[in-house]
Amino acid sequence: MFPWLTVEGNIVLAFSATDVPKAERKQRVQEQINLVGLSGFEKAYPHQISGGMSQRVAIARALALRPQLLLLDEPFAALDALTRLKLQQELQRLWEHEGLTTILVTHDVEEAVFLGDRVVVMQSHPGRIKRIVPVDLPRPRLRSTIEFQRIKEDVLTDFA
Repeated sequence: MFPWLTVEGNIVLAFSATDVPKAERKQRVQEQINLVGLSGFEKAYPHQISGGMSQRVAIARALALRPQLLLLDEPFAALDALTRLKLQQELQRLWEHEGLTTILVTHDVEEAVFLGDRVVVMQSHPGRIKRIVPVDLPRPRLRSTIEFQRIKEDVLTDFA
């Protein structure tokens, strides 16, 4: 986030290289603010909101353009454990609402199993696909189920 812009201003920035009319931009920005649960924080600056809220602003900015594909590279890496869990649930809700294809890059196996339909395990040097593990679990997912833990442990065997 740009520290000199408000939540609203940071989301509007997504439209800077588009021909989307101003009225539609305003509408889309407000839709995304509502969608990510930041209503009432439109005029807040980054130093006035939490790290989790900043991540929500970044997601709202990406969704405002109505992409067909969303690429998230370690979106929760810098957050504390509780905020991370909450935003994982929030991201799952957003995916269900928006119905868009998302690629999530993460080093957190539990996060990958919780959010993904497939976990692509990469091998190092050179970076190639080692294997693809399907995650055929119903949503919403519970991390405590035997099936969830089985898939998580299966993926973890690739790193032993």
